[in-house]
Amino acid sequence: MAAEGHAPSAGEYIVHHLQHLRTDHQASIIDFSVVNMDSVVWSVLLGVVTCWLLWRAARTATAGVPGRFQAAVEMLVELVDSQARGIIHNAQSRRLVAPLALTVFVWIFLMNAMDLLPVDLLPWVWTKLYAAAGHDAQHAYLRVVPTADLSTTLGLSSGVLLVCIFYNLKIKGLAGWVHELFAAPFGDKWFLYPVNFAMQLIEFAAKTVSHGMRLFGNMYAGELIFMLIALMGGAAALSLPGILLPIGHVLAGAAWAIFHILIITLQAFIFMMLTLVYVGQAHDAH
Repeated sequence: MAAEGHAPSAGEYIVHHLQHLRTDHQASIIDFSVVNMDSVVWSVLLGVVTCWLLWRAARTATAGVPGRFQAAVEMLVELVDSQARGIIHNAQSRRLVAPLALTVFVWIFLMNAMDLLPVDLLPWVWTKLYAAAGHDAQHAYLRVVPTADLSTTLGLSSGVLLVCIFYNLKIKGLAGWVHELFAAPFGDKWFLYPVNFAMQLIEFAAKTVSHGMRLFGNMYAGELIFMLIALMGGAAALSLPGILLPIGHVLAGAAWAIFHILIITLQAFIFMMLTLVYVGQAHDAH
């Protein structure tokens, strides 16, 4: 991580931890042919864990007094179902959208929760494995919070956009949706068609970008704060004697982690709710 012969500075430490494991480290950051492999691997892995947890809850559900795991999942199901009923009034659509929203909530919560792991734990393990394979440990990059990667969150919001387009076509039909694209929001007048269409495109783009950016911004900021707390511990090691360092470092990290539990849960809930709102809007005629 550091250059040979000296420990990393604060800037070098943060820059290293913000580098992704990419298919091409020399490519530009805006090169769309480059894939952030760490985000892909962790998001897919946590997606599998999400499906397994929900499958296990459904498989082991009993009609009697539920255990704690079943009770927790049932509370989530009831929460999501009640929100879906209030937003999406089409019962047939809710059969797909409600489970989708539940999966999105659990999946994003697990991806966000990766931020609660010690900052250097998994990167340290990866560095050892990378060096053992004969590679330069200085380039052993790894980020473990998929939702702190803009490509992940925009990918999720783009998936929601595709679901909205699907329901626009399903509910309104191709002709009805195309007519809405040109007739709303300012009225069905031929001279307003270009303005209406432009406004519709702007609306879809704004909703998709803001949906992804909101989640990314909050998780990226949380990740940076954990790095700063880790740096604070390293700086204190140079000035605080004895037991003061571990106590201060642990207290600061624990306080932010406890508060961050609220953030990761809230961000997963907000993303889920916006998904339901946008899909609900696709059912409404303008």
